Amino acid sequence: MSARPTSGSGSGRTRRDLALPGDAVRPTPATLDRRTLLRGLAGAGVLGAGGGLLSACSRLFDDELPDADATAGSGPQTDGSDTDPGDDRLRVGYLPITDATPLLAAHGLGLYEEQGLDVERPTLLRSWAQVAEAFQARQVDLVHLLMPMAVQLRYASDFPLKIVAWNHTGGSALTVANDVDDVAELAGTTVAVPFWHSIHNVALQLLLEEAGLTPLVGSGDEASAADGTVQLVVMAPPDMPPALAQGSISGYIVADPFNAVAELEGIGKVLRFTGDVWLDHACCVSVMHADTLDERPEFSQRTLDALVGAQDAVLDDPAATATLLSEAGEGYLPQPEPAIARALGHYDLDEYGDTGAVRNAGWDTDRIGFQPFPFPSYTEELVRRMQATEVDGDRRFLDDLDPTTIHADLIDDRYVREAIDHVGGPEVFGLPADLTRSETLDV
Repeated sequence: MSARPTSGSGSGRTRRDLALPGDAVRPTPATLDRRTLLRGLAGAGVLGAGGGLLSACSRLFDDELPDADATAGSGPQTDGSDTDPGDDRLRVGYLPITDATPLLAAHGLGLYEEQGLDVERPTLLRSWAQVAEAFQARQVDLVHLLMPMAVQLRYASDFPLKIVAWNHTGGSALTVANDVDDVAELAGTTVAVPFWHSIHNVALQLLLEEAGLTPLVGSGDEASAADGTVQLVVMAPPDMPPALAQGSISGYIVADPFNAVAELEGIGKVLRFTGDVWLDHACCVSVMHADTLDERPEFSQRTLDALVGAQDAVLDDPAATATLLSEAGEGYLPQPEPAIARALGHYDLDEYGDTGAVRNAGWDTDRIGFQPFPFPSYTEELVRRMQATEVDGDRRFLDDLDPTTIHADLIDDRYVREAIDHVGGPEVFGLPADLTRSETLDV
């Protein structure tokens, strides 16, 4: 299945030198309990010498971790009422996945400070629900959200947020058990997604439809190979690799580095990269409060200048970025450096072309890409796809959305346009000069 061709992929990027220093969700079945999974894996010998990847993933979301506001480096926890609109304090919140890279690199490289912003270490939050709650409570000023989740928060909850930039492109994959060689073989099994309103759920259901399979999203449903159905469940990303290793699920579709973890541990393989299904699709986006953007233009511009500068720097040296993000550097992410490095840089076209994980080598893209501009064509197509995607929960807000007009209301691109100019213009990111494109899908 294909759609319109696009212009402005990752090719042709002009690089500049900048050295980097050395949901609340529906409960899953009891068989997917985190501690049960880890005990089973330990008994089976999966958590051996290399099992630190799995245990590091699961420790992150362990119920016994301290609350987000008690973690080291967490920012001030307020309702925002004592914030002086004229001050330069920036509070950043993030979920510890590679999708957060620009927000974290901007801190690690000192780019926020270069812009005159007063910023503490970004606050690590343990679930998408926590990220949304902290943002809604104005405990943080800047977060990254799954773009479909931002749509949900804006229109289902009527919360006045604005998407100010794309955080990254691609960066996700459908990872499956080693004995699964085709999407059609998922019939009768369970596949995990990180959030119902996510590009992951959208892409997975496109792949299932192309294979003639039907997704089941209700808690009372049971997948059947004979009927060609696949049970979808929402699962915290750190729980996905252990669940796959134990056999509780047949696959998962999620952001890296959890796909890289499965590859390095040998417990699964990438069946298809989402960036090979939808060219240069946005996954996570940078989000700020609408009133901040209107009332504090200088603050907003400096924030976007830091984010765009970070994306430019990350593109120049993904390996150094992996070190920066890992415990070997600033320790923003709990996953080991090899997994982060693979997530940021491993996209071997011979390797993945042979397995079918990459079918569009001519797209000249990467495992994960970084460019900040939010294309209107993508917003429109994404909303259309969300309207056709099954979720377990209230989706009535989608019925009232007009895909052709939503971009102007959801996106504020004033500051990112200027920030792109500040680093040298669209060509720095390999983007078309007029910042327009059409969308390309190949399922």
